[in-house]
Amino acid sequence: MAGQHVELPAETLDLHKLLASHATVNRSGIPSNPVADTSPTFYFLDAQQHPHRDLNTLGLPNSHAAFDVHAVRRDFPILRERVNGQPLAWLDNAATTQKPQVVIDRISEFYSHENSNIHRAAHELAARATDAYEKARKTVADFLHASSPDEIVFVRGSTEAINLVAKSWGQQNIGKGDEIVITWLEHHANIVPWKQLCDATGATLRVAPVDDNGQVLLDEYAKLLNSHTKLVSFTQVSNALGTITPAQDMIELAHRVGAKVLLDAAQSVSHLSVDVQALNCDWLVFSGHKIFGPTGIGVLYGKAEILDATQPWQGGGNMIEDVTFDKIIYQPAPARFEAGTGNIADAVGLGTALEYLQRIGVPNVARYEHELLGYAIEGLRGVNGLRLIGTATEKTSVLSFVLKGHSTQDVGDALNKAGIAVRSGHHCAQPILRRFGLESTVRPSLAFYNTYEEIDRLVSVVRQVQAGQIGFY
Repeated sequence: MAGQHVELPAETLDLHKLLASHATVNRSGIPSNPVADTSPTFYFLDAQQHPHRDLNTLGLPNSHAAFDVHAVRRDFPILRERVNGQPLAWLDNAATTQKPQVVIDRISEFYSHENSNIHRAAHELAARATDAYEKARKTVADFLHASSPDEIVFVRGSTEAINLVAKSWGQQNIGKGDEIVITWLEHHANIVPWKQLCDATGATLRVAPVDDNGQVLLDEYAKLLNSHTKLVSFTQVSNALGTITPAQDMIELAHRVGAKVLLDAAQSVSHLSVDVQALNCDWLVFSGHKIFGPTGIGVLYGKAEILDATQPWQGGGNMIEDVTFDKIIYQPAPARFEAGTGNIADAVGLGTALEYLQRIGVPNVARYEHELLGYAIEGLRGVNGLRLIGTATEKTSVLSFVLKGHSTQDVGDALNKAGIAVRSGHHCAQPILRRFGLESTVRPSLAFYNTYEEIDRLVSVVRQVQAGQIGFY
């Protein structure tokens, strides 16, 4: 019922039935046995008995400083909120992540002491704003291991970045008879622009299938590639299933037939180390709000030679070198793709978010989230009538499920009453859900500030829903 208090049992799940602490590491940099049934040592439990013990003493593979989830949580003020009288458990990280205090403070600092339009002005605040904006660009380049900050274009988010490539490079290079390859895993933002481009040019959209676990069938993908393939665009991590695609292999296979490759990293950059030079992708996109930064800011990485050979998508100020009524000369990249006044403050905030994440260490994050994911998988698998959607061996952070006899909306509402935030719906990924015969799922999704206790709360409420202990109108 509305306003019903959800009682959480005192007992927790049996941690000793869950994943091994010494997992082998696969090519994605993620341990490959998320649900191994051995007897691990868990930092979460061990810290209760030895609160000052260094994580490195637990024998976990780690080249960084100790990861303390409780210390990390203190950096995020919103995690102290209460919802319906319960502590907030933010398990909606695939939709957006929360912001550390340093990011909030940095944006405030910009507006308090640096606010100005950038470039070309002859005053101090313009210099401060320009320096901060371009420093953020360099931070992004370093984070992605790009060869130059000039390969980083600031946009509003992954959606705008993909549309930029489709409306500029795509319109200039894709024509009738050409083919674009995507996968069944894609977010709508990596489907709609390419379908629009195909409809406008006469090109053909081809779709690589996935298996029953939600992993791309690499052999079938390879069969789609041919001399007509001009572009391949796919996600590194599925937002609906959490599947980690074999990006390195897929990019290499595409390049063998002369195709360019765009990698959608919106769901991967906050969980995996991403090196654009090692991946050798031609473009990569991500959104700031998915990686502990502000909304309304994102990144398009592009190889320098491709960006410089591409005509701009939008026209206006900042992106021109010279304008007459007869001729326009554009700036080189990245300026040619940043028409008008950009989202300066939030670009600065994004740079701060990446610096924060780098201080924690992405390998630390990947290891901790991997263990937390395995714990959550085992807990949810123990609920009668619950079906996990997306069970690929290589996956990260996303736990889509349906519960027999209950709508996804009802499950989401019950969790909300217990202060647990999840997403229920189609997650802007209708094709992949329909591949599994569904229109919606409940989707908890994890970040490095989530805890084992929050997973226990999640599983407990789902059990209560299934047992009929929580009523609905």
